[in-house]
Amino acid sequence: MIVNGVEIRDSFAEAFPMVGTRLIITADTPDWAMTAARVTTGFATSVIGCGCEAGVERVIPPEDTPDGRPGVAILIFAMDFKGLKTVVPLRLGQCVLTCPTTACYAGVEGGKRVPLAKTIRYFGDGFQTSKKFGDKRFWRVPVMDGEFVCDEDTGSVEGVGGGNILILARSRGQALHAAEQAVKAMSKVEGVILPFPGGVVRSGSKVGSKYKALFASTNDAYCPTLRGVGASALPEEVGSVMEIVIDGVSFEAVAQATRAGIEAVCEVGAARGVVAIDAGNYGGNLGPFHFKLREIMGGGA
Repeated sequence: MIVNGVEIRDSFAEAFPMVGTRLIITADTPDWAMTAARVTTGFATSVIGCGCEAGVERVIPPEDTPDGRPGVAILIFAMDFKGLKTVVPLRLGQCVLTCPTTACYAGVEGGKRVPLAKTIRYFGDGFQTSKKFGDKRFWRVPVMDGEFVCDEDTGSVEGVGGGNILILARSRGQALHAAEQAVKAMSKVEGVILPFPGGVVRSGSKVGSKYKALFASTNDAYCPTLRGVGASALPEEVGSVMEIVIDGVSFEAVAQATRAGIEAVCEVGAARGVVAIDAGNYGGNLGPFHFKLREIMGGGA
């Protein structure tokens, strides 16, 4: 399959189950809402070393937030519910509670409950108060700029982690430009995050290592400098590879983002250095979710 001179390789991205939740962070200004969102999702690129994967999902206008203020939705994913219940209150307490003017609300209604103010309220040292509206309870925790308002808990979803595309280009600048265009397109899809810096990862990994202490290591088959040393997956003209990893609330959301990213890369095209689009998989042994690139682009198996 060739689109605008770019080969869509006959491969698939192999993804795995994760458990996730959405938080709605609001503040007096859009900048403070985004500051809280970015700090809360910091150091959360990969469960391999961070315990969770998190990112900004979308900006929410005041008319669509619970308190009528500017808002940002973030998604946080962990490998299991126990992990999610651990990381969410920690990030909430360290990064949202501390941020000027913020409040935090549940972004998922169904599923198992993840504690928010149910845990954080104790910071109020007995001065915290609560109010129940229907089935929902909110807590007001006194802080030095006023009050921190927060839902007692939020729901959770059975999500998908590790969807990905690999962009093969002639040079580093061309690969990065194509990746940036893909990130812009993929970020418009609701229900997904791209957890790596700026949505792009240059240090793609494979499962396993020659060192027993590591269970992941550099994806040498896609490292241009290792061409000729071992089995390479790269054509001779490829000088750089960039990967975009996708986590989502559903298979469909990740598939939609994958398609949007591929379309954006193909629009950049071969004339501006893009050679091919590939995906990372491990022969079907890593996870049950397989995103077949050509099927997603409507070309069949």
